[in-house]
Amino acid sequence: MGTEVAGASALATSVPKMPEPVEKSPVPLKPPVWTWEIPIYFFVGGAAGAAALIAAAAELAGGDPTLARDARALAAAGALLSPVLLISDLGRPSRFLNMLRVFKWQSPMSVGAWTLVAFSTAIFTAIALRWLPAHVTTLAVAADVAAAATGALLATYTGVLIGATVIPVWARHVSSLPLHFGASALGAAASLLELAGHRAAALNRIGLGTAAFEALLLVHLEWPRDRVARSLFAGGSGLLVRAGAWLTGPIPLVLRLTATAAPGLRVIAAVSMTVGSLVTRFGWIAAGRRSAGDRAAVLELEP
Repeated sequence: MGTEVAGASALATSVPKMPEPVEKSPVPLKPPVWTWEIPIYFFVGGAAGAAALIAAAAELAGGDPTLARDARALAAAGALLSPVLLISDLGRPSRFLNMLRVFKWQSPMSVGAWTLVAFSTAIFTAIALRWLPAHVTTLAVAADVAAAATGALLATYTGVLIGATVIPVWARHVSSLPLHFGASALGAAASLLELAGHRAAALNRIGLGTAAFEALLLVHLEWPRDRVARSLFAGGSGLLVRAGAWLTGPIPLVLRLTATAAPGLRVIAAVSMTVGSLVTRFGWIAAGRRSAGDRAAVLELEP
């Protein structure tokens, strides 16, 4: 009997003990270190890309040639300013050039840098060809189409860039951010052309459509109000995100719908959309910084 007890005791001591459950703790996330130039670049590049879309549409539809010309000029201005903003954030021109050494299709940053180069080439080609004899008109239109295609990517890729990260609030909205940035960019481009004096009905329709989309997105942002989404409605980041959403959505939508009775409201709507598009970029960057430091949000998003 004593032998059996001793054997059982030895067996018990030989069986390894199960490890104690370790409480899951979130991995600290490094907040984005982008300076103020990046949200401005998001705005400028997006508006430039959308302006190229408007220019190509006006050209192909046989619309006002002055509108198409001014839209190209807006796109070209954005193409010139965008690399300046990027290089200012990076610190040295060589760092921007290094991003062009190898094309990495799986990297949104690499795709964005190459898209900017392709867009700039296309829009300046479209402008330059119009200074040549009339027989190159077909090539000029082809350059417009190329600028529109790369411009559409330029206006939306920044949403992909920040969405394809582990920062909770950005990752949660990875599918809607490209549409959000693209719609506000298109609305801003149309609004800037209106502020330059153009009153084409098509620009007003673009403004109405983008404002309606942004108003629906505002409703989408209101749900769910969990810990991951906290940076969208709390603190300074929440104030910026909501201000941008209201300035690009409900406010210009109501102003444009009532502008038939008071045409001056269309100008106010254009200002609202332009300012809101810029504020939106600052708001989402601020929300990302806050979300990266929110350990509860990191835990909630983890599978």
